[in-house]
Amino acid sequence: MCCFFASLVFFGPRLAFLVYWLFPAGQVRINLVFNTFIWPLLGLIFLPWTTLMYVLIFPIAGFDWLWLGIALLLDIASYGGGAYNRRRVPGGTGP
Repeated sequence: MCCFFASLVFFGPRLAFLVYWLFPAGQVRINLVFNTFIWPLLGLIFLPWTTLMYVLIFPIAGFDWLWLGIALLLDIASYGGGAYNRRRVPGGTGP
């Protein structure tokens, strides 16, 4: 169950972004948000939750920054949780 959750955290936002991009309205919105392909590509590689949330709430005003901050915390937690769990595994890099 833990591996399923870890793969869901890793592939979930990337798969959601792909499904959103497959619809014509999603393509128009993604092209409206980003002028070039490099920023969404880098975003999906390094900060997938933040990139997905940014596309969903693009005209940012008011409390939308809160959702973007929560997505950034999810990205940081996914990287931090992986590093923490690596220390618990026998043979991993630990103290």
